[in-house]
Amino acid sequence: MYQSSTSLRGESPVSVIGAGIAGAWQALLFAKAGHAVTLFERSDAGMTQATSHWAGGMLAPYCEREASEPVISRLGIRSLDLWREHFPDTPFNGSLVISHPRDRSDFERFARLTSGHRRLGAEAVTGLEPSLDGRFRDALFFPDEGHVEPRAVLPELHARVSASGGAIHFGSEQRPDRTEGIVIDCRGLFARDAQPDLRGVKGEMVIVETCEIALSRPVRLIHPRWPLYIIPRANHQFMIGATSIEREDDGVSVRSALELLSAAYAVHPAFGEARIVEIGSGLRPAFPDNLPRISIDDRKIAVNGLYRHGFLLAPALAELTLGYVERGVIDNEVMQCA
Repeated sequence: MYQSSTSLRGESPVSVIGAGIAGAWQALLFAKAGHAVTLFERSDAGMTQATSHWAGGMLAPYCEREASEPVISRLGIRSLDLWREHFPDTPFNGSLVISHPRDRSDFERFARLTSGHRRLGAEAVTGLEPSLDGRFRDALFFPDEGHVEPRAVLPELHARVSASGGAIHFGSEQRPDRTEGIVIDCRGLFARDAQPDLRGVKGEMVIVETCEIALSRPVRLIHPRWPLYIIPRANHQFMIGATSIEREDDGVSVRSALELLSAAYAVHPAFGEARIVEIGSGLRPAFPDNLPRISIDDRKIAVNGLYRHGFLLAPALAELTLGYVERGVIDNEVMQCA
């Protein structure tokens, strides 16, 4: 990082465009810092069309070291502190990584490429998750990781923006080039008018309900093609995700649904009797390098490209943006200045 001579502290008010997870955290930290913040969102308060609606909500920077650049883990670890600070009720029960015998080599590779974990034997696995008793001979436990329920925490973020003095306007489509003052563009894929190298990466997921299984933390199953995880949610529900497909439609293929449900069944046969509550998909905004980017052009700032890591990276990116606006601090791994 380095210090720029630029500071926009006196240029309030601040307009944040896009009330998904990236924009909501931007609005919250700026409002708490004393800025006059207005958060604009093109859809209604339900946010059912937002990428955040279909997210897993995993806060797993140590697991992400297996397939992501170091900057993802660095920002993600900082985000854990911000989640703890602003949402102290966030469950930090860790993550559990398991595999079947046929994927043993991939499991060992995952162990080598990640850190912050300890290896558990079968008895310790049962101690953490009694529902998995006798099903896996060992696992990797990442004790410092956590998870949130996106559809519950996003409305809470919006409420805290309002409680901190910010204004929120749903059903209000704004354009950064037509908005005065400091503008923070968090429109995701809708920002391709200004950032044409953005692309959508589809993530498909299934929500099921069963009273026969109880989990206290996300369980990640090593899979040869993409990360597969089962995340506990309220009311005996579980989110099973997620695919990572280079296609920009909003459907779910039969193949993907079968793979997700088969993976859950392989973790525990009781998932075979679970009730399917919902199947859907979301498009994650990504740049060609799959890394987040804060683009700065005078008083217009674009925060985008969070890819699979929206809930993990959003707090740290908001902190970086605030640091730039107030003190001119630039993180040269993430920020690009015009």
